[in-house]
Amino acid sequence: MQSRNSNRRPGMTLLEMTVVILVLLTLIGVLFIGARAWKKGSDRAACILNLRNFQQAVRSYANINALNPNSPAPGLRSQIVGFGKFMENEPVCPSGAGLYTAPDPDTIPDIGVVYLSCPNIAKAGSTDHFPVQHNDW
Repeated sequence: MQSRNSNRRPGMTLLEMTVVILVLLTLIGVLFIGARAWKKGSDRAACILNLRNFQQAVRSYANINALNPNSPAPGLRSQIVGFGKFMENEPVCPSGAGLYTAPDPDTIPDIGVVYLSCPNIAKAGSTDHFPVQHNDW
């Protein structure tokens, strides 16, 4: 007497193939979510570093020129950014939001006051591109 399974060939059924595809799609979805979160975090870190570097350049310029906080400094950005100056290039937000904005009129900021602001704050209303600790800037 022959058994019922003797005519079956080895291989995957359609149901097994569907389960494998669904598992792979789920793993790919999780990967994309993680990559998006990583990109957002790295953009935030790079943005805060840009703000800090520009802040240090403003402080250096003020110290070299004996300027006190709240002193007027017309054309401050042009004194800091350029070839052979404190910063070679104008800082740009890495999230693609654009150039940073400075206060008008140009004045040397108080200690603990961030000079530039990220355009991401104005566009999206998000403050995640703003440093949490900046008291000693």
